[in-house]
Amino acid sequence: MTEDLDVARRAVAGTGGGATGGEGAVTSDGSVTHDELGPVVLEGYAVGELLGRGGMGEVLLALDEVIGREVAIKRMRRTEPDLDAETRFLREAKIQARLQHPAIVPVHQLGRDADGRPYFTMKRLAGVTLHALLGGSPQRLLRAFAEVCLAIEFAHEHGVIHRDIKPTNIMLGDFGEVYVLDWGVARVLDEDGSGHPSVRDIVTMEGETQTGAVMGTPGYMAPEQALGYGMSPAIDVYALGCVLFEILTSQPLHPRGVGGAANAIANPTQAPSARCPELAIAPELDAACVAALAEDPVRRPTARELAQQVQDYLDGDRDLERRRELAALQVARAREALASGDPGRRGDAVQAAGRALALDPESVEAADLVTSLIVEPPRVLPPVLVASLDEAERAAQRVRSRTQVFAFAAVLAFGAVVPFLEVASWPLLLGFFGAIVGMAVVSALSYRRGASVSSVALVATFVTALVTSRIVGPFVLTPVVIEGIALGLMATRPLLRRPWVVIAWLVLALVVPVALEALGVFAPTWWFDGDTMRIRSQVVHGSNAAREAALIAAHLLFITMGVLFFWATSRDRRDAERRLHIQAWHLRHLLPDRTRAQPA
Repeated sequence: MTEDLDVARRAVAGTGGGATGGEGAVTSDGSVTHDELGPVVLEGYAVGELLGRGGMGEVLLALDEVIGREVAIKRMRRTEPDLDAETRFLREAKIQARLQHPAIVPVHQLGRDADGRPYFTMKRLAGVTLHALLGGSPQRLLRAFAEVCLAIEFAHEHGVIHRDIKPTNIMLGDFGEVYVLDWGVARVLDEDGSGHPSVRDIVTMEGETQTGAVMGTPGYMAPEQALGYGMSPAIDVYALGCVLFEILTSQPLHPRGVGGAANAIANPTQAPSARCPELAIAPELDAACVAALAEDPVRRPTARELAQQVQDYLDGDRDLERRRELAALQVARAREALASGDPGRRGDAVQAAGRALALDPESVEAADLVTSLIVEPPRVLPPVLVASLDEAERAAQRVRSRTQVFAFAAVLAFGAVVPFLEVASWPLLLGFFGAIVGMAVVSALSYRRGASVSSVALVATFVTALVTSRIVGPFVLTPVVIEGIALGLMATRPLLRRPWVVIAWLVLALVVPVALEALGVFAPTWWFDGDTMRIRSQVVHGSNAAREAALIAAHLLFITMGVLFFWATSRDRRDAERRLHIQAWHLRHLLPDRTRAQPA
């Protein structure tokens, strides 16, 4: 009965909703009284609480005394209903009774009470509507939706159109049952031999019925249904598309109320993925929903076909051809982004290629594109990548600079042997330690900035090498110091790009002290005496034992520093190579096997 949609919904759900017009009271003989109609006496039933009441009918809970089961009884409220109202009431019961399907609430008995008012009994259910579960487990809702589609297909094959499918008319039982409710506005296509409705009703926002308008619920009506023509099973398919849209997005396709019908006419179709692009909506479900919402009824699938599409998704039998088409589209987008020549769009290309591979894991074209994008660096780096590399280089420079600070601090420990030496030139000795301190300060500045102070570092290291040559000459300790400094300079990115600068620095660091001695600017620190090379320090004198110990200690210190620096560099390079190899190994297993994969 079209007036009592909400009443029936509460009744079959087994909820004790408040009935309009006041609750009934139980009399001494166990019957229920109502303010308007008096006691309810139905032969064979012990009538219990009033579950709900509408404008023309009421639903009561009752116990079938013959079988001993609880049922829901729907009865007309009017004591003298007109012929049209009674016909519609009986029509609802008969339509629901003729559809014997597990997802359609069965009607047990049709009869009249003592006052002659018709009633029918139906199964009492317990559960919640699909509307109450929106936003919950999509798998559960999709399984229920597929069963609803099959129930609607069953009705269509028996010449019945539901005409009011919506989330509140779908119930999920406590034990996995699924039911399609409210067949009171269903239409039997051959009822008058024309295939056109003989009664035109609409469910209002309050849930009641108005005679003389287009039947359905705004927001779930197909465009042709809202316009009042083209009554066919396709209108139910459109409503199913609206329900699927709401399952996938947790949002109604059309607004509630009168505006819903207008919106269905003006904008009948929208893809769930377009409404909620941030959600990971499966392309199969997205396509199935769009097809069900087609403006042209002829282009909509049948309810069975829609159920099969959803079931295929749930079973994991994905629409491979559709996925391959979508993958090819993503590959084309990736290639278009690369062909644009815009470095900033390389990220778009990588993203599109990754999506293509996810859609079609066996696509060799997508695999080759992903591989080339990951393995082959671009000629021009995207600005975002450049910024990321710069940040990584700053982090690495901080690590190197911190290590250098500790290394130069260790050189200062060489001062411990000074008391055992005879200092010939305090200015030069202090200049040596000052140069070491200066190098430590430069390294500390590099640490703070996260970048090498290249020009200052070149000058400071040159002064250090020059002062060192005054201690034991340019050919004993100085080459070790120069080599160690050169290794540190080559580790910085600006000088790594210009190795000739470091080579020129090496030549100057070694040649300048020799040239200055030859020009008489510096006192000589080395000369040949026959076949003997003699070395004389301008800085320290003292016993042979002290000088030998200091010389050995200095060489050990600087050689150890060089070895440790080379070891750290080699370790970092080895770790980077291992990471790259591991990533390549994982990538090979992620991508399809080219020996077995075939082009789509």
